[in-house]
Amino acid sequence: MTNHFRRLPLSGFIVCAVLLTGCDGQENHQQHPQAPQVSVHIVKSAPLAVTTELPGRTDAFRVAEVRPQVSGIILRRNFTEGSDVKAGESLYQIDPATWQAAYDNAKAELLKSQAAANIAHLTVKRYLPLVGTQYVSKQEYDQAVATAQQADASVAAAQAGVESARINLAYTKVTSPVAGRIGKSSVTEGALVTSGQATALATVQQLDPIYVDVTQSSNDFMRLKQTSLQKGDATSTVELLMENGQPYPLKGTLQFSDVTVDESTGSITLRAIFPNPQHLLLPGMFVRARIDEGIQPDAILVPQQGVTRTPQGDATVLLVNDKNQVESRTVVAPQAIGDRWLVTGGLKNGDRVIVSGLQKVRPGATVVATPDTTTTPAS
Repeated sequence: MTNHFRRLPLSGFIVCAVLLTGCDGQENHQQHPQAPQVSVHIVKSAPLAVTTELPGRTDAFRVAEVRPQVSGIILRRNFTEGSDVKAGESLYQIDPATWQAAYDNAKAELLKSQAAANIAHLTVKRYLPLVGTQYVSKQEYDQAVATAQQADASVAAAQAGVESARINLAYTKVTSPVAGRIGKSSVTEGALVTSGQATALATVQQLDPIYVDVTQSSNDFMRLKQTSLQKGDATSTVELLMENGQPYPLKGTLQFSDVTVDESTGSITLRAIFPNPQHLLLPGMFVRARIDEGIQPDAILVPQQGVTRTPQGDATVLLVNDKNQVESRTVVAPQAIGDRWLVTGGLKNGDRVIVSGLQKVRPGATVVATPDTTTTPAS
């Protein structure tokens, strides 16, 4: 009996231990899961210099295709291909022999007409005191006056002929209509050229200043032109990135007057003008233009990781509300600036946008929000 009495406390202890362990497990199972932690970006508006980057191509300020205005044989080419030429500089010399002869003939015709006019006027002068006598009738006098007038008209026609011949003779010296850089010549010495031919002898392009034509949607253009941004001046400043990615050292200005709407695409061509003294920009180069739209006084920037897009393209964010619960909101984010989205609708100051831990939460969930320290406020 003594041994049986000693076994009872040990058995009771084991049973109690099992019961206590079961109670512990049941209490742990009933505890609430811990709320996930997320990092939030606290929205704060700030002034922002807004720019738009658009693709474009350079275009010469002036383009002049050089064509002959008289026919003849090219005697000389007076320029080096690819060089800079001045306005009025001689480019080609056409054989002037035929046109010199025509000019000399026109001058001779003028002298002939002037001599005939002199005789006609002398006749009128002699007839005048004899009108009404038996020597000169009124009809003869009137005929003499008409002859003198015809002679004067012949002189005027001869003078015009001389001027025309002089101009044609001058056209044998083909000059540059504008200052600029001349391209390759399409003819050589000895080639026959004709007046008004379709093929240009050469092309001269003025490169300083130079145009940059960029395309933009009509909606964006209206926003650019009619936006409420606070402008510092009446024109927009434009910066360029060249084909190699390097910034162009000089700034240009946007010309709103030179715009056309493409009916097929709904896009607008904007024209900017840039100084180009070193001729770093050449016609036809692909560039990217950064257009200064002005200062937006209350811009809101949100880190890109905080904005997602739906299959329809709508921008959405996850917010933490005053109850520390997650809610989804659609926003307007039309433009990326660096690593952030410019949000123009859907957010206000003080909103908390989740930027880290998005994969751990869903709308309606309770979270622990901590301010994100990896980003800095917009400036």
